[in-house]
Amino acid sequence: MRWLELHLLQLLQQDASRSNQDLALAVGLSAPTCLRRVRRLHLAGLIERQVAILRPEPLAEHFGEGLQAILEVTLERQSAQDLDAFEQRAVADAEVSQCWRVSAGPDFVLVVLVRDMPAYQTLVQRLLGVQTNVRNVRTFFAVRRAKCNPVVWLPEAPRDAIHPAP
Repeated sequence: MRWLELHLLQLLQQDASRSNQDLALAVGLSAPTCLRRVRRLHLAGLIERQVAILRPEPLAEHFGEGLQAILEVTLERQSAQDLDAFEQRAVADAEVSQCWRVSAGPDFVLVVLVRDMPAYQTLVQRLLGVQTNVRNVRTFFAVRRAKCNPVVWLPEAPRDAIHPAP
């Protein structure tokens, strides 16, 4: 990957709402060329999607607090089929915002967002209650979000390559 694409990815991770004109100016390209490069990054699968990251505190004033929980799920059997089956069910559930298959501990870590405790209990029944392969579940209820940064590590583009000398 060339430094220019790396720099575009870094800029988009910081603020994906930047205009194409702004991005082009930041990397020293024409706007049409910059747009083509960003489209190629999408087509290559390097950019999964662009979303808004919402702040829970102001939203809570309008819609209620909601409940966020982190679940550690350990399966009874860990065959590839069993792990894939559970993962597919978790990923398909709208209230599961993150699903991580992990090792050296539980089999999965899930982050779930629900309206309240009854909604959490419904989720547990739906996702874990019908699954006879679930051996253990530990739930941690979030008290406060201290950091939420979805940035993916990228190597630094060389400084002289970002702003080449004239």
